[in-house]
Amino acid sequence: MREHGVSRGVAIRAYGVLRQEGLAEPAPGERWRVVRPGDHVDRRPLDQRVADVITTDGLEVGQAFPSASALAERFGVSRPTVAKALEKLDAAGLLAGGGQGRVRTVRAVPTREERS
Repeated sequence: MREHGVSRGVAIRAYGVLRQEGLAEPAPGERWRVVRPGDHVDRRPLDQRVADVITTDGLEVGQAFPSASALAERFGVSRPTVAKALEKLDAAGLLAGGGQGRVRTVRAVPTREERS
């Protein structure tokens, strides 16, 4: 908004028009996402995408899990958004530890059913 010198209301109305034309969509954990032709967008909730990091990075039980900052950069979202996803994974029993200055570790590897 600052870059283009428009108000929040103007930006929201612009995204509304883009949504009607199929060029933007609301995104869970984010505000809006511009849809570009040919781009593959993973529309699953962030906690599911973060859980997939365990399998895609080949992490084993007991290994260190990437930090919230690293995950925020990897998925293009804010750290508080990643923190909420990590809390869900902690509650589900996939991760252990965490907190300020503490390393979060893998407690369990998700099964195929948990990832779908």
